[in-house]
Amino acid sequence: MRIEWLEAAIYDLQRLREFIRPHNKEAAQLAFRAIRAAVVPLETNPRIGKPAEDLPDCHDLVIPFGAAGYVLRYRIQGDTIFIIAVKHGKEAGFSGHTPSGWMVNDPVEETYGMLADSGPSLAGEHLEERRKA
Repeated sequence: MRIEWLEAAIYDLQRLREFIRPHNKEAAQLAFRAIRAAVVPLETNPRIGKPAEDLPDCHDLVIPFGAAGYVLRYRIQGDTIFIIAVKHGKEAGFSGHTPSGWMVNDPVEETYGMLADSGPSLAGEHLEERRKA
């Protein structure tokens, strides 16, 4: 399975990081790494997330971190896992993440670059594969 991050999900990561960073830069880095690490098992076990209660074609992966953790919403389509959104465990729902955005599977390279200064690239190998293709 391949992992594709939709632009909205990358924005969510940026938003979450920017919320934490002014208070604790190290925690912002650790949260980013926890989310990135949680995605890796999806490549071989795409159904480890629980079915989303509000959208039957989506799954929610709970990522333990701190008191509330994070929830990563994704959709499996063919041999690709589309990461749709990421939210803090205390945030309400996934408002603003509509099915119309699910088919966007070519996020702009600049969006990945927004996260580059936070350590290892989130898209890392996936972005490199895109450049080679």
